[in-house]
Parts: sequence; structure tokens; C-alpha cells
Amino acid sequence: MIDPRLQTLRVLRERGTVTATAEVLHLTPSTVSQQLRQLARDLGVELLEAQGRRVRLTAAAHTVLDHADVLHAQWERARADLAAHRDGTAGRLRLCGVSSALAALVAPAAVLLREERPRLDVRMSETESGDAPALLLARAADIAVLIPTAESPPSDDARFEQRPLLDEPQDLLVPSGHPLAAGGAAELAEAAAEPWIGSPGRPDQHHLMLTACAAAGFTPRIAHHANEWFAVSALVAAGFGISLVPRLAPLPPEDEVARVPLRGDPVPSRRIITCVRRGAARQPAVAHGLAALGRAAAARR
Repeated sequence: MIDPRLQTLRVLRERGTVTATAEVLHLTPSTVSQQLRQLARDLGVELLEAQGRRVRLTAAAHTVLDHADVLHAQWERARADLAAHRDGTAGRLRLCGVSSALAALVAPAAVLLREERPRLDVRMSETESGDAPALLLARAADIAVLIPTAESPPSDDARFEQRPLLDEPQDLLVPSGHPLAAGGAAELAEAAAEPWIGSPGRPDQHHLMLTACAAAGFTPRIAHHANEWFAVSALVAAGFGISLVPRLAPLPPEDEVARVPLRGDPVPSRRIITCVRRGAARQPAVAHGLAALGRAAAARR
């Protein structure tokens, strides 16, 4: 078995603070600090440096982490080889994802798993894309369904395996009866003069909207802000502006809004991916989960 204190150090690198690390690992901050002091003493190097009220990883800590990533990836492969002696129809599989993916992809995949592998205990949780890597490292999740952001691990990160799952188009959300809804589809540039609803609390979505509008040749005039889709939909229905909305995002059926597909090149979209600990994809339960997610995504195309 790999020293669990190395896992604590890996989570600290991901989360940045002892308090956040303790929260993910379900430990107290004092326990995390004690583990890291003991690890530093056993290794004979300094792992942390004080930086105000925070801590910073030393060069030695990064060297330790490079080796720890290799060890953990190999351990996941070993677990996969051992799991191959079982059929993966029993045990627990933990899935997490952003809210729209949880509703449109994770839940349908869980239904497939429940029907085909009833002895597999599937657990689901909603999480933001930025929190998913720490949950995977802490083994609080086995598969994450997330939207890559500027802060996401790079595709060649030694700790994770990431695979494209679905490219989700963005639709223009306008009030029912709006002229842009009359033609069945619209170009984004046709909405240049409209007031917009921004979502700064969803950085990935807000950045996508700004980038798409810039590519269409204009800067959106953001009149109001809302982050939750029901709030965005309510503001649009009341005539306060328009917005971009992912096709999988659920909206209240009672709102008098229209989703207008966008035409042109390129049509703005966001990529949804799966992320697992490197080496874990061959474990039968994880492999079954990834396959079910793939089928759920295929049904949405």
C-alpha cells in the first residue's frame, strides 16, 4: 500500500490550503498538518514553506509529488489488474458531475447500470468542475463528468485520464414571440443589439458567451446577472434580456421562453468530458460506468 500521507500532499497541491485539504479528506486541519510534518521528518526534507497565512510547496515537495503521481497511477493499474479477476458487477461506483450533466447524462447512465448491473451500488453527487479533481484524488469520486476550464488539469496530467464525452451546442434563449425565434434558427450576430443576461458566477459559461460574441463580431451589452438557469430563464421570460444556454440545461417549462438554435461557423458549444484517476479506467466498475456514460451521451446527440 502507498503511504496515505502522500495522498494528503497530493490533495494539498490541488486544493491549495490545509483547511480545504482537510475538508476533502474528511480530516481535521491539525491532522493534515501533523501528517505532513511527519512525512517531511521521515523524508528528511522540508515540504512546506509559510507564505503569510497560507503554505507553499517547496521544490522538494514537488519532487516527491512527481514520484507520488507515478506510484498512484501504477497502483490504479494494479487494482485494475486485480479487479479483472472479478466481473465488476458488484461494489460501489461514485459518479459526480456539474448539474446539467448530472441530470442529462449521469442519471441516465445510472439507470442503465441499475438495469444491467443491479448489484453495483451507484452513488451520484453534484459538484462544480473545479472541485472534481480533488474529489477524485481523495477517492470521494471514481468518475467525474465536467466541463474543462482554464483552471482544469491539462489533458496530459499524470494524475488523470480525460476523455471527450459530448460536445454540447449553445442555444440562444429569447422570450417567446421574439423576432429571433420566428425563423427557427439564427446567427449570433443578429443578437448584437440586444441586452444580455450574464452569468459571472459560472466562469466557464460566462467566458464562453463573451468569446462566442467576440467571434461573431460584437461585445454583448450585459444588462443583468444571474447564475442559476431558472433565474436566467425567468429574466429572459420577463423581457429583461437574452442569453446563451447549453442545450442540456433544464429550464422551467412554465417560462415563456424559446430556445433558438444557432447557425453559422462555428456554432458555440462546450465540451463535456469524463475524468478518472490515471490507471483506473480498466477497473471493471469504472469501465462499466464510462461505457454507460458513453451510451447516455450518444442518445443525446
